[in-house]
Amino acid sequence: MTALIRFDGVALGYGRRAVVEQLDFSLEPGDFLGLVGPNGSGKTTIIRAMLGTLSPSAGRLTRAPGLRLGYVPQRDQVDSLYPLRVSDVVTMGRYDRIAIGRRPGPRDREAALRALDQVGVADLADRLLAGLSGGQKQRVLIARALVGEPNVLVLDEPTNGMDLVSTTQILGLVRDLHEQAKLTVVMVSHALNEVANYVAKIGLVFGGRLRLGAVADIINEPVLQSVYGIPVQVHSFDGHRVVVARSVSGGAKR
Repeated sequence: MTALIRFDGVALGYGRRAVVEQLDFSLEPGDFLGLVGPNGSGKTTIIRAMLGTLSPSAGRLTRAPGLRLGYVPQRDQVDSLYPLRVSDVVTMGRYDRIAIGRRPGPRDREAALRALDQVGVADLADRLLAGLSGGQKQRVLIARALVGEPNVLVLDEPTNGMDLVSTTQILGLVRDLHEQAKLTVVMVSHALNEVANYVAKIGLVFGGRLRLGAVADIINEPVLQSVYGIPVQVHSFDGHRVVVARSVSGGAKR
């Protein structure tokens, strides 16, 4: 099986500042990968390299021919105050297929409506993006990524700032896209407990390194304690993993 994206001894950074080094892994067709780590650890830097907007400072990064990536940025990076209708926002995901100087045509608008229906918000097509809830905006941004017909969906902190209900709904939607639409998914998050119960593989980004493996091989007490350097407990409730970090004084922190 040919890897979609392969990192061979890759180092990434900005100018002279190294962020992550010694990246040796591949994204395979059908993967559901969660990149987890503290803010500023290098998670977004890795997906920038996947998207081709950041070149390695060392090593080699290769992509499979014909690879199409759909990117869902963090919501706070999108100017929702601009007076655009939801359907217009989604149609932006087709711009690479529209000739320079031409306007979106009926096929582009139909594709936008199909993508909105795929994420369950077709009824919002004529609404302004600025008037939507956080969960609705996130579905619109996912639709914008899907309208380009990608084979890899990349999401950067898709549940950041959401309440429990919206978080569960968005993560469930992403899982459905992986399982039913057969999309390869890369999802970045700082919330270990959320991601661990949805993805198939986890990459812990910490201290300039990446530790990658199946969920069971990563989400366990010895590994987490060695990576984070603090005592943790991993519990299971109804098939869901919950990671609890314990303070030295004995008080529990979630």
